[in-house]
Amino acid sequence: MSSRREARERAMQALYAFELGGGDIRHITQTLLKEPLGETPTMFRFAERLLIRAIDLEEEAEQIIADHTRNWDITRIALVDRLLLRLAITELLGFEDIPPKVSINEAIEISKRYSTNKSGRFINGILDAVLDTLKAEGRIRKSGRGLVGMDPPAAP
Repeated sequence: MSSRREARERAMQALYAFELGGGDIRHITQTLLKEPLGETPTMFRFAERLLIRAIDLEEEAEQIIADHTRNWDITRIALVDRLLLRLAITELLGFEDIPPKVSINEAIEISKRYSTNKSGRFINGILDAVLDTLKAEGRIRKSGRGLVGMDPPAAP
């Protein structure tokens, strides 16, 4: 049975393939998402939506990452780490049913499997700062169970 973590891992792999090779997103989706997740349609749809939204939000997410890594050239960040940051930022901005802590924790856990020993701490630090900024800007809109207190701040 597929889990959301597996769907996130598959979305990261698909985004990695798209970033490195470009090519036909339909082929990448079919090969890296549909075939392994096809037996669980909800996980396939989640992974596909996450992938497409991450591609659509690439420019915005990259700018958010750059803003939170001021003294670090974004191109020097390991590609896997950057993609995990993009996917988590995509969830923060575009998946109102996923609590921010879940998005952050999942990025950290996936980094432990696919990146360096220090990646988890790096990703955690960046995403915590991103979350604080997005909350302060009123851009976090979460609803549903377990998301109490995530409403944007009231206008003064």
